[in-house]
Amino acid sequence: MATVTVDINGRPYAVGCADGQEERVRILARQFDAHVRQVSRDVGHVGDIRLFLMAALVLADELQEARLAAQSSGGSTPVITNGSGDAGVAEALNAVAARIEKIAQSL
Repeated sequence: MATVTVDINGRPYAVGCADGQEERVRILARQFDAHVRQVSRDVGHVGDIRLFLMAALVLADELQEARLAAQSSGGSTPVITNGSGDAGVAEALNAVAARIEKIAQSL
């Protein structure tokens, strides 16, 4: 088992992963970090645990929407890849920002 150190919201975290999966973990951590930082910008400093929870809820919401979209189109769940999916990532981040603003207003 390998260990990767990733930075989330400016703090290092050691994460265990299968050998050979280190780069994938780094990529996923960068994506999660972007969500956490967006939540932090929108709601301010509320502590790492709450930031992580809110970012996880946003990601769970995105996943649920992707699953529903895949079911309604009869296809498989879409996968955003580096490079070709940049427009999709931008759209997803805009949608996330809108959801976070709604959450922030309810706090």
